[in-house]
Amino acid sequence: MGLSKTFERREALFGLAGFMPGGYVVKILVYSSNFAPEPTGIGKYSGEMAAWLVAQGHEVRVVAAPPYYPTWKLGKDYAWPPYRREQWKGVEVWRAPLWVPRKPGGLTRVLHLLTFALSSLPVILWQILWRPDVVMTIAPAMVCAPAGCLVARLSGAKSWLHMQDFEVDVAFQMGLLKGRWLQNVVLRVERWLLRRFDVVSSISERMLGRLRQKGVTEERIRFFPNWVDVAHVQPLAEPSNYRAELGVESDTKIVLFSGTLGGKQGLMVIPDAARSLVHRKDVLFVICGDGVMKPQLETASRGLANIRFLPLQPFDRLGQLLGLADIHLLPQSPEAADLVLPSKLSGMLSSGRPVIATCREGTEIAHVVSRCGLIVPPEDCVALASAIEQLADDIATRKFLGARARQYAEENLARDAVLGRVVSQMQPDFLGESIAAET
Repeated sequence: MGLSKTFERREALFGLAGFMPGGYVVKILVYSSNFAPEPTGIGKYSGEMAAWLVAQGHEVRVVAAPPYYPTWKLGKDYAWPPYRREQWKGVEVWRAPLWVPRKPGGLTRVLHLLTFALSSLPVILWQILWRPDVVMTIAPAMVCAPAGCLVARLSGAKSWLHMQDFEVDVAFQMGLLKGRWLQNVVLRVERWLLRRFDVVSSISERMLGRLRQKGVTEERIRFFPNWVDVAHVQPLAEPSNYRAELGVESDTKIVLFSGTLGGKQGLMVIPDAARSLVHRKDVLFVICGDGVMKPQLETASRGLANIRFLPLQPFDRLGQLLGLADIHLLPQSPEAADLVLPSKLSGMLSSGRPVIATCREGTEIAHVVSRCGLIVPPEDCVALASAIEQLADDIATRKFLGARARQYAEENLARDAVLGRVVSQMQPDFLGESIAAET
């Protein structure tokens, strides 16, 4: 490859935010157990990122499992064949099977991810022949990290590990995995793996700090927050269509939780708070989503007329759904609050509505939400009910905090800015030895 073509390639890779016409097409391999059409969580963001890159003229391949999240049931039409190759919005997707447990817990979650790591190994190794420029492994699942790093080395690509959450830390802090000796071994292996990647990114400043604690050097760390399409989710000028569909009076304040109903979110505080507010006929709780906690939430909500459940809603109605809220709820378990930054928060902020988060002071969630909402202690239903009443009775404060939420989303979480900024942050030595070899 000539020197001029090498610099075209360098400009293309480092200038993805601008996407120079006629630049070298970058070949990006994404390795993620979760991918579109999963409607929430990592699958949603991996899918949006891949489609966005393809729309800018780059080549993207994905090695992923069939869709199963957040219902923990294999997607319709994906039972057979176990391996398949498909096109999705211009992205070439290679699917490898995995075992989906009925009741995901500590050991079953590990086995669940291990099945994908093993079944996808020949598929990801096959991509070496494609000669990608960048191999991005998305965690969870860290069990896929060794193969992702290996493929990058063997194909001459640069390796990128993106940490959506610290699954190892969460598993031990929440008691999903136990044993001091096991924790020491697993954390040592994780630390070794993290230091093998050219780039390691995560979604919040606190999580970047955790990477530093785990031995990742500063020049390898990148900030890669979850984003939102601020044009698709924006403050509504008129009442949401969902109000009429639910038969809700115009003066009723809607307290909304929308997202995955997972175990690390402290969701049981919602029916407890609703029970404390049954006397408030002008306050209605709406829980929208699916996940392993849904049966428990429904059981705890029996007999409460001030709670409604909605199934997962289509993406094209997301703006209307989030605009239904007068107040958004963001509950978190105390063990996980600083190890994850919920992806659902970006949509809440973009909708221009205030947020009440149940988390400890000083956490990343508290740092963001304190600008545009209220913070209450985790698992404290009395404090949560009090905060809800406070905002329900103060429309001026709701409007003020909602405006600040929207401003934060526009300035920090807009999709095009986030995806463009992340790639433009790559340093000139990112191509390293591969550029020297080609010249």
